[in-house]
Amino acid sequence: MDARTSKAIEVSSRPTNNLLRRLSQADYALLAPHISVENTAANELLYNPGDDVQVVHFPCGPALATFLVPNEDGRDVETILVGREGAVGGIVSEGYLPAYTRICVKFGGPFARIHVGKLEAAKQRSVSLRNIFARYADCMLAQIFQSTACNATHSIERRTAKWILAAMERTGDESSVPLTHEQLATLLGVGRSYASRVLQSFKAEGILETRRGSILVRNRDGLRLRACLCNDAVKMHFEEVLRGVYPTKEADVGSAQG
Repeated sequence: MDARTSKAIEVSSRPTNNLLRRLSQADYALLAPHISVENTAANELLYNPGDDVQVVHFPCGPALATFLVPNEDGRDVETILVGREGAVGGIVSEGYLPAYTRICVKFGGPFARIHVGKLEAAKQRSVSLRNIFARYADCMLAQIFQSTACNATHSIERRTAKWILAAMERTGDESSVPLTHEQLATLLGVGRSYASRVLQSFKAEGILETRRGSILVRNRDGLRLRACLCNDAVKMHFEEVLRGVYPTKEADVGSAQG
């Protein structure tokens, strides 16, 4: 077995999280003894505002986590989705700081977890490991900036198309996402009836269909034409700062091959 094949096998044996698979063998070896992988159900709460951040969660495969900001009217508004390209909780800080938002599991699936103390000890031993996580934090911040601009300038229809495409990219599903009208409304920060009207207009154009608990995309190119370019801007920044981590077919093939 040559070195390249051995490396590919080593990488493919890791949890299906692109950030973890981006690490060198030496850096991953610092984390591996302390990582556990557990299946997590949709809507499971990871952090409430004010909670001490003690565990870093890495969504794997089709799993998604979401950041929700509570408002004075009692509604939660989702800001960003995090899938197999990243992690939530104590990425750069030394942990044990209060969480600012509510963080929940959006789509259930496996999550790799490590205690922030173990992660910090590993980062102290490796400059390259610190660099990878700092670069990811920069990408996450860019995603937050883009989401803020998107919410301020783009129509509900364009944002709807963007969110559906973003969810599909992160879950790896080519034709559907397990997204309800209520969940979509929360993503958009609008009432359920408004989200339903937008979906009905897309259905009338033959772009998608809805099933109980899911959205089926019939015309992905049509959906892309209706979406804003915010996803593309975020992907471009990921590729410049942390190439091969944002969830695309090419990234998944690359992570499997090392």
